[in-house]
Amino acid sequence: MKKTGMVTAREVALDVLTKVDELKSFSNLELNHALNQARLSGPDVGLATELVYGTTQRRGTLDEVIGRFVKGGSGRLQPWVRNLLRMSLYQIRYLDRVPDRAAVHEAVEIAKRRGHKGVASLVNGVLRNVLRHPHVWTTVPKRGTAAEIAWTHSHPEWLVTRWLKQYGEETTRAICESNNRPPLPTVRVNRLKGQRDQLLAEMRRQFPQAEASRLHEQGIVLHSGHAAGSDWFANGLYTIQDESSMLVAPALAVRPGMRVLDACAAPGGKTTHIAELMDNQGEIIACDIHPHKQELIEQNARRLGITIIRTMIADAADLPNCGLGLFDRILLDAPCTGFGVIRRKPDLKWNKQPEDIAQIARLQALLLERLASMLAPGGLLVYSTCTIEPEENQELVTRFVSEHPGFELDGSLASDLPQVVRERCDTDHGYVQILPHQFSSDGFFIARIKRTEA
Repeated sequence: MKKTGMVTAREVALDVLTKVDELKSFSNLELNHALNQARLSGPDVGLATELVYGTTQRRGTLDEVIGRFVKGGSGRLQPWVRNLLRMSLYQIRYLDRVPDRAAVHEAVEIAKRRGHKGVASLVNGVLRNVLRHPHVWTTVPKRGTAAEIAWTHSHPEWLVTRWLKQYGEETTRAICESNNRPPLPTVRVNRLKGQRDQLLAEMRRQFPQAEASRLHEQGIVLHSGHAAGSDWFANGLYTIQDESSMLVAPALAVRPGMRVLDACAAPGGKTTHIAELMDNQGEIIACDIHPHKQELIEQNARRLGITIIRTMIADAADLPNCGLGLFDRILLDAPCTGFGVIRRKPDLKWNKQPEDIAQIARLQALLLERLASMLAPGGLLVYSTCTIEPEENQELVTRFVSEHPGFELDGSLASDLPQVVRERCDTDHGYVQILPHQFSSDGFFIARIKRTEA
């Protein structure tokens, strides 16, 4: 393991994992901060990133193994010791390119530097015990199907139990397996500056595996590479966006000259997509509650050459009191539990609790109630989330229209979805739920609600 200065990739990863564990913060934010501070080589940046995301993703399985060799389980250990064991076991089990002896040696050396002799002895003993008993990785808990899936695919048992009731065993297994796969880099071509086929042909020189998206006519799947580091990105020829997310803006069925409200807009990926579909003609008001995110939206718009977006700092629930008038189209990309993007943010599955679902669903219902009053008669409101939880999705929008006679779910939504989605998903009710395994994309929910009367 090469060092740059006094910090190794493993030490950077350990610091990030420990902060995430103690502060319940997001691993991507902590990792970005740590990498900006550390002076790591390119390969070491890759190793640190793999260790942080991989260890977080497989935390449940790793803790179960630790618990078989540490009396009282991983919970009795100091956070940094617990994460050192997790990280080292992740390398032993899941990283073929890291020799077992190297993983053990580095862990013991870190333990010596950060703790006392007893800690180093504990770390050495646990790791060598696991190496002597490889069957621990295949010894499944005997507590039923939920426990077995939770162990095999490293998800909280309560969440697996919930998905089993909602989706059945086959789909639950597929969701959990998909959540452990790294997301593919995908981009949306800016139709104001060019078409996909021409840009795809150019990009294949730098991204040989790049291919056209099945889910969106302007989407490109790169498979590998740094999409934000290219001149194409800097010149506004594309935006980085997941394929499922690309389906939201088309669901609004916008036309040039319309007046559109994006109520929870940051960082602006869907906002700019709406503007592109409007041929940069009309008016879009993009709101977010966080002041520092206003500049993100404006930066994206400038890079893409979009001029019709006006940003506002506001709580979406307060927008009816801002004198904005009525809108032809409204997008409510609502705050949610995020269970559709676990592959991107593995911390979510460990930081969320069952009560969080009901709490966030109450906020979503409030936002939908408030924003619907700003929709012009005959207008369309798209409600979307990046979760797969029915309480936040199907159940919420169905209840809303049942309680508000002047609104209905728009069954014609299916006509604005790609054929492959119509073939694999239920699109007959004015909404669609995309699950992570169906297209190797984010889990996403999209509903279209029409205002039928004033």
